[in-house]
Amino acid sequence: MFSENLKKSGSVEVICGSMFSGKTEELIRRLRRAQFAGQKIAIFKPRVDVRYSEENIVSHDLKSIPSIPINSATDIFLMDSDVRVVGIDEAQFFDDTLVKVVQTLANRGVRVIVAGLDMDYLGNPFGPMPALMAIAEEVQKVHAICVKCGNLANHSHRLVKNENLVVLGEKDVYEPLCRDCFNKALAAEKESKR
Repeated sequence: MFSENLKKSGSVEVICGSMFSGKTEELIRRLRRAQFAGQKIAIFKPRVDVRYSEENIVSHDLKSIPSIPINSATDIFLMDSDVRVVGIDEAQFFDDTLVKVVQTLANRGVRVIVAGLDMDYLGNPFGPMPALMAIAEEVQKVHAICVKCGNLANHSHRLVKNENLVVLGEKDVYEPLCRDCFNKALAAEKESKR
């Protein structure tokens, strides 16, 4: 009886956290469940992210799922009109246009699942992620383990000297740290610059 009155309802889900926290793994898990349920999905990632694959979304533990690399968030609108679930990985690399795209899709009845870093290497909010978290029906913050002390890590500490905001890399470039170890690492870096 109730199902006859239910309307398709769009939603926004955000999966965020530091490097090596399992964001992409969780995104892939949710998308595979939607596929298993027979829902048509479309998956997107920024064309700049070529760490493991130019086309697939790949987690650090090498789980993967095919995706469409795009230059701009508005390219998402080129997908088929019967898509019910949209996945977006590495959302922090898009500009704020992504927020409007995600809102539009959700308002059309699409379930949108977004994964990305919530903070940059300096510990500042990263790209459109804060706005996406604000409009989301669900936000899941996942954590890595601090490589220094073993506590939950929520920071992505950059190991190489490079002040560009976007530097692609893996464990050779970043390490997950807890708040205390991250603050100590930043203080040590500032001290070494003196």
